[in-house]
Amino acid sequence: MRSIINEMKLRLPAISVNEGVARSAISAFVAELDPTVEELGDIRLAVSEAVTNAIVHAYRDLPRGEVGNVYISVRLYDTREVSVEISDNGCGIENVEEAMRPAFTTGEGTERSGMGFLVMESFTDTLSVKSKLGRGTTVLMRKYLKSLPEGEE
Repeated sequence: MRSIINEMKLRLPAISVNEGVARSAISAFVAELDPTVEELGDIRLAVSEAVTNAIVHAYRDLPRGEVGNVYISVRLYDTREVSVEISDNGCGIENVEEAMRPAFTTGEGTERSGMGFLVMESFTDTLSVKSKLGRGTTVLMRKYLKSLPEGEE
């Protein structure tokens, strides 16, 4: 049975500069498990996409000057599993299945490619998205890190 060995929670205003803050904070936190450069890069990319989605889409209907929050929870397990949950209290997604299709976007024009969920899924081992209209969205990503070589624990 797996056990949590460490946990971190963050609440950040949904502003673009905090995408980098989230990515850096999670990278530093996950370093405790001594991931490979590739594994750390995968986590960074997936986190970047999830946080950017929340910043760009979740609070798009707020009056000008108002800012929502992005909530992040990271858990490290003794099985070398990393779980990252990113959520918001924004507008929600009407149809999650449709939103997860490549090239789907709620953005006006061609500014956004709609590939966020596909990117998250490509760089993690599991991806779960739950959303309620008017209540927000939660993205849960899991990454299973390779075992350390014998004697390196």
